[in-house]
Amino acid sequence: MTVLITGSRGKVATTLIPLLRERGLSVRAASASPDKLTLPDGVDRVVCDLDDPATFPAALAGVESVFLYANPQHIEAFLAEAKAVGVQHITLLSSSAVLEPGADTNAIATMHHAVEQALERSGIPSTFLRPGGFAGNALGWSWGAKSTGTVDHPLPGAQAALIHEADIADAALAVLTRPELRGGAHHLTGPVSLSVTEQVAILAEATGRPLTVNAVDGAAWKESMAEFMPPEFADTLLRYFAAHDGHPDTVTTAVEELTGHPARTFESWARENADAFRP
Repeated sequence: MTVLITGSRGKVATTLIPLLRERGLSVRAASASPDKLTLPDGVDRVVCDLDDPATFPAALAGVESVFLYANPQHIEAFLAEAKAVGVQHITLLSSSAVLEPGADTNAIATMHHAVEQALERSGIPSTFLRPGGFAGNALGWSWGAKSTGTVDHPLPGAQAALIHEADIADAALAVLTRPELRGGAHHLTGPVSLSVTEQVAILAEATGRPLTVNAVDGAAWKESMAEFMPPEFADTLLRYFAAHDGHPDTVTTAVEELTGHPARTFESWARENADAFRP
């Protein structure tokens, strides 16, 4: 079976690719810039730009299964080509944002839901992985942690059940290699809900240096994020923080149900990435 991995420069994909190779599967790593990929031996690379339908036929030729990043722009063209070449199953990296109240006005939820709906219409058997916040999002705090020992955040009491990206890769591996797990949607979370203050305390413990949280105005935070995300995404996150300020996030057992092992803790992620927060 040949598995096409889209978005192969992403953290989940770079973790998933070697896992699939260890199982002896034929893996085709796809990216808009495949020459920039660092891949295990035996993994083919191909141009597949989800913003450019002209790249879809060559990328999908001979493929039986796909790990798909959510990009709604040309999803109908991608799925039409996938169906034409006989793709048997698609695993979508969606988002738990689609489960949040007000998802229809949530920019992050809207893009993921559009791809989910397109897959449902296509008739191609599909599985939706819906992770919550990635543990790796904390890397956005690394510059402040290294330079001033502080993390700026508009609502330090906001909680999230952060998931280690390796657990998402393990869940995708299970779905891609075990047909009995295919179908439906899985809300993937970490094992516990943590406030931003608690997350920063865990990072301080892992790095062995004091770190503090600096509460900042929401508008100032949004302006500081302008280089990294569209304003509508920043607004969505501000609403999420407000809704979860002092309120625990949902915690599920989906990671263990799919993979057979408990979800990794934020402490384990912090230990693995401690150097990113040290001067």
